[in-house]
Amino acid sequence: MLANALIGLREGLEAALVVGILVAYLRKIGRTDLLGRLWIGIGFAIAVSFGIGALLTWGPYGLSFQAQEILGGVLSILAVVLVTWMIFWMGAHGATLSKELRAQVDVAAERSGWAIVILGVVSVGREGIETALFVWANLAGSTDPLAGFLGAIGGILVAVLIAWLLQRGLVRFPLGTFFTWTGAILVIVAAGVLAYGVGDLQEASVLPGWGVPAYSLATVIPPTSLPGVILGGIFNFTPEPTWLQVIAWVGYVVVTLTVYLVVVRRRHRPAASVRNATTAPQNQERTA
Repeated sequence: MLANALIGLREGLEAALVVGILVAYLRKIGRTDLLGRLWIGIGFAIAVSFGIGALLTWGPYGLSFQAQEILGGVLSILAVVLVTWMIFWMGAHGATLSKELRAQVDVAAERSGWAIVILGVVSVGREGIETALFVWANLAGSTDPLAGFLGAIGGILVAVLIAWLLQRGLVRFPLGTFFTWTGAILVIVAAGVLAYGVGDLQEASVLPGWGVPAYSLATVIPPTSLPGVILGGIFNFTPEPTWLQVIAWVGYVVVTLTVYLVVVRRRHRPAASVRNATTAPQNQERTA
């Protein structure tokens, strides 16, 4: 529940902020006549996201066990790829998101009013599809899918509330810090989903090494114990991973976190340079 609540909170907040920026800018430029079309696009994106979630949940039941494992493994890896891309994209473009969206609104409004529908579908649908796929991949290894689903819905609802409070000016929220830390945590969550996907492919005999654990922590952290349940629910922890799962988990975390920290540092350097450039003349005046 906690892992999926985090996913729902982060993705939901991104989507809610995007919607808020689009709606506010249309009102600012006096094109409130396009708001209805924007909401049509947003509604369609939400419906598609729920449809994909439903298809992933109930679609594989008619497949054989091996086919289900292959599908689960491939989709889990795809979910990791999409979430990783989302983390890096937000880390690199978060500071200019509002400017980029306003430019897209200008282009869509000039071409055709119905282009706003496409903008709404693309802007919100991207977040919705990523959420549906990643939540499904995370629930695939869960012992309580209902709790995980409720956690994701709860996270989305909290995100909508936070976005509304921000737009009303009722609360101040350090969004940059929030997205930076949740991005780092999601890297660890995604690593667990990747290891689970690798295990599915091994169980389906697509990848070698299934049934040969690298080590066993079952006596230290039993899967049914409270720590085991918490770690399994949040990070897809397994007490007896295969060597291939260990290599995939460690390799993904080391490479992704390293690159992510580089991206985050580069994003903060321009802001620090601007602050230094603006404070330098003031210091010189004081010295004089």
